[in-house]
Amino acid sequence: MQIKWLEDLIALAETRSFVRAAAQRHVTHPAFGRRIRALEQWAGAELVLRDGGPLTLTAAGETLLRHARQTVEALTSARSDIQHQLLPGQPVFTLATGRTLARTLAADWLWRVRAQTAGAIVHVRTGSMAETLQRFERGEADFMLTYHHPAIAVRLRPSQYLQHTVAHDRLVPMSRASAGGKTLFAFSPSKPVPYLGYADTLALGQLVSDHLANHGQAPRLTNALECDSADALLEYVLKGLGIAWLPWSLAIGAFREGKIAPLAGKALEIAFEVRMVRAKRRLSPLAEGLWEAVSPT
Repeated sequence: MQIKWLEDLIALAETRSFVRAAAQRHVTHPAFGRRIRALEQWAGAELVLRDGGPLTLTAAGETLLRHARQTVEALTSARSDIQHQLLPGQPVFTLATGRTLARTLAADWLWRVRAQTAGAIVHVRTGSMAETLQRFERGEADFMLTYHHPAIAVRLRPSQYLQHTVAHDRLVPMSRASAGGKTLFAFSPSKPVPYLGYADTLALGQLVSDHLANHGQAPRLTNALECDSADALLEYVLKGLGIAWLPWSLAIGAFREGKIAPLAGKALEIAFEVRMVRAKRRLSPLAEGLWEAVSPT
């Protein structure tokens, strides 16, 4: 029996859908179904009613669900306790986030709470949105700092997690600019501009793709380059390779230096939130103190 099977059962009970649970667990629908079947074989009983009606758990499924929640929470707490025992007397705090957020808003937040984390070891773990979510759900981080937007909503079980908005940011179409502020490229109804896009694996890429696909005034673009790094796209914009939708928190420095400038108006910008997420279980005294600083008064 694998712990992830118990986590699958919890996700299925929360979503009441094999499709939504599979998406939450970042596996294909068939693979998720096979894992539930494997859990049933281990338990020796059917856990899910498959009669074509609304998805419900059997009595055996409800019993295992109760123990699954207790087991997953206990193991997560045990891992956290062990991590905090590795360096007696020295608090450890772990933040899971995306690579771009680690460079921008996470850095700003860590600077603001530096007095509270003085004397502690702070671990920042980065990855794609999916990787960050999986790391956080495995209990490998105290907090997760992540984007929030309807197009890329992170599916978290409200019975187990709390979240607060800690910042607002926006994606802005940017171009290299001359000393006088004139942009190298301009949107035109007759001539497409070279577009520097994000890889589909990135949350920012999903945001821009959704925005362009559903915007009535979407400009004419020609795909010139794709990259899985917002930092790299900023450098490519600075080199004059094309235009890109950049996080304002990342682009503001180059903008103030006059090296890049926005294209068009606010209508083509994409506003989003940045949220801090934690588990409802009791965290370390350091993490609880930091959460109090995050939480609205």
